[in-house]
Amino acid sequence: MEIICTRPSCPKPLNIFSDLDTEAKIRTVSQRFCTTCGMPLLLADRYLPEKLLGQGGFGAAFLACDRYKPKLPKCVVKQFKPSSDLDADEVKVAQDLFEREADVLEELGKQHSQIPVLYAFFTPIVSNVQKTGTEQYFYLAQEFIDGRDLEQELEAKGKFSEAEVTEVLSEMSKVLEFVHDRQTIHRDIKPSNIMRDRQGKLYLLDFGAVKQIAAGKGNSKKSTGIYSMGFAPPEQMSGAEIYPSTDLYALAVTCVHLLTGKPPEELYNSFDNLWQWHQFAPNISDRLKEIFDKMLLSTPSQRFQSATEVLKALTTPKGKKIPNTPAKFSSPPRLKPTLITKPHQQNQPIISTAPPTPNAPALKNQNLPLTAVRNPKLATPTRKKRQKRRFSPIETIYSAGFAGFEGALLSVGIINWLVLSSESIVLIAVIMGGILFALYRRTIEKLDLIIIASITAGVVTFIPKFHGALNAPTVIIIATVSAAAAIAIVSFFRLVYQLLSRWL
Repeated sequence: MEIICTRPSCPKPLNIFSDLDTEAKIRTVSQRFCTTCGMPLLLADRYLPEKLLGQGGFGAAFLACDRYKPKLPKCVVKQFKPSSDLDADEVKVAQDLFEREADVLEELGKQHSQIPVLYAFFTPIVSNVQKTGTEQYFYLAQEFIDGRDLEQELEAKGKFSEAEVTEVLSEMSKVLEFVHDRQTIHRDIKPSNIMRDRQGKLYLLDFGAVKQIAAGKGNSKKSTGIYSMGFAPPEQMSGAEIYPSTDLYALAVTCVHLLTGKPPEELYNSFDNLWQWHQFAPNISDRLKEIFDKMLLSTPSQRFQSATEVLKALTTPKGKKIPNTPAKFSSPPRLKPTLITKPHQQNQPIISTAPPTPNAPALKNQNLPLTAVRNPKLATPTRKKRQKRRFSPIETIYSAGFAGFEGALLSVGIINWLVLSSESIVLIAVIMGGILFALYRRTIEKLDLIIIASITAGVVTFIPKFHGALNAPTVIIIATVSAAAAIAIVSFFRLVYQLLSRWL
């Protein structure tokens, strides 16, 4: 039999015991130890780890067998294993969350068939590798769901159909209805935390990020900063109060991700603070689009207030408007500063340990970009100012193409007319500066660009004294290549800007 050592630093964790070849021997064997590091292998004298299922910044999961049950059934043993780059406070928060997961699984797992059942929680103290002291480890054993998570399913078969996504939305809303009714918020809904077993049943996993909230109106607690980048709403990322609608936002992002096959960062326009996913799912019903759009609103009070409302919206007859439910909050969410550690892998929850700031100003406008949400001064302007309409991605692209096209035409024309000289370079720079300023001020836009580009192309290519040794097709090719290069450069720097704005 193969048994895996669970000590994180063990260089050779695989142990093979040829004498453990029958169920009877497995049930009666005394403690065995890792042949490399001496770590006890039979966890709680009961669970035998057979395979590493996965690991991240805060822990590892092992497939194990329970030797005290008939037929040695499989279970999952999760080990709290903080990354070495966490400080003491962050380790304490992560440890508390791990213990909190055991509490919630014990409370909820036996009551709902789509939440894994907790079997045991144990914290053994063992000798370290050098035999000079002791180390304490934290484990929980829970029900093993034989299947694959929705992220793996998406990678295997491609984007989900409307019917498949509707099933995910409906089933997870039922689970969240149960969870929220018991004053618990999950706070880390994403495809990798939703598992489908071999019979097609969906389960909600990983309650390590849950938050218990006090019963009663207006007593929601502050977020402690657990979320997965791309799936969390603004109030969670800013460290403000969280609500059941916080989970509903993340569930909508999950569903849209499955529906389009696109990662959240490609569906969210941070420049305009808008979700733009309809174009990637053109055949989806208007009702489902309306439901997701409402769940994805940046202001918590404008979303559905409960999973029950989402379920009602799914069954609302076509043509009937989804009712708006007023928020049940006594006050708007309040900001607090956050100290966020970098995630250790993609989709790894991000953890914040900053204390709340009770006197922070109220968040007046949660439709502001993320930079404004993080900055109270930007969120609460003292006077109204006229906001200049920002350039959309399409406007940015065709403006860049126009500038590149015009720049090439003017350069060819002026240089062939005046010959390459300092005067011609200055003239080109002045004209291009005027064009860029006109584009910025929107003095010229849309159809104007086509008309101006056509006139310039005609002048440069068909007046003899302008085109010199270059024929008309060559000039047009040069201008077209220049336009494509300008679009590529602008798109690259816009992408870099978006990435930096999300992480900094």
